[in-house]
Amino acid sequence: MAEKQTGNLEEWIWPSLFLISCAWVIWHIPAFILDWFRPESESLFLQISELHLRKEIIALPGLFGGFADPIDWLALVLIPVFAFLGTRAVVVAPMEFERWRRWDKFSMFIGRATMIMIISMTGVMLYEVFLRYVVERPTKWANELTLWIAGFVFLSSGLYAMQQRCHIRISLLYDAVPRPVRKLFDILSVLMIVLFTFGLVFGSYNQVFINKLYRWEMFGTAFDPPIPATIQPMILIMLVLIACQAIANLIADWDLDPEVFTHDDIDQDEIEAIKRSVGAD
Repeated sequence: MAEKQTGNLEEWIWPSLFLISCAWVIWHIPAFILDWFRPESESLFLQISELHLRKEIIALPGLFGGFADPIDWLALVLIPVFAFLGTRAVVVAPMEFERWRRWDKFSMFIGRATMIMIISMTGVMLYEVFLRYVVERPTKWANELTLWIAGFVFLSSGLYAMQQRCHIRISLLYDAVPRPVRKLFDILSVLMIVLFTFGLVFGSYNQVFINKLYRWEMFGTAFDPPIPATIQPMILIMLVLIACQAIANLIADWDLDPEVFTHDDIDQDEIEAIKRSVGAD
């Protein structure tokens, strides 16, 4: 059987369906809040109910006598299904990190979904440009939607960058010490990531999940998306995933020979081009 090529149809379909399901669930989180964590305050209950009814896309009766309708529940159930199928469908591209492990495929799947979000964000901006300057009927939602998607792109790309080992590293001291000391540095760096993540989650849990998500704080514009209520929890979720990926990287790279960079790795043509661009001799 022929080996799958990267960029195949599956690598587009499953992340796209995953994002559609996530978008639907995120937009209808107030329905799940009202069903699962009914506010004790009557004023807060009425506020979230009004927001839910005003932002409802398709008005259907709630399932099990609640606010979340069958489409909401279906989208919620399909999120892990599409994530699983998308993770299995990932094909590592030639330019990606070669020494990947099976558990790395989830991060690579998130990377594929992030790429599709960038395309979606670009499409929204182009649509707004067309309506604003050609039709002269600008939208009220394009700018905030672009900002909202960009926040998810920024956070999701951090997980992919950690898996690919393409984050910025200052390795002057690291390269100067023997391998056992490098392993100690690796442990310390991962430990600091984990401690930072734990401290941030522990310290901001109430602020993020109670004051922002549970109260469903909106952006306060004409479109009024729930950017504060969704981006801040996403920060903590992604930090936890990045910390887990850092631990997985430490385990996977523990017995590998360290990379050695020599003078031959320097691209002389690129250096000459940089010199010419700055007017150096």
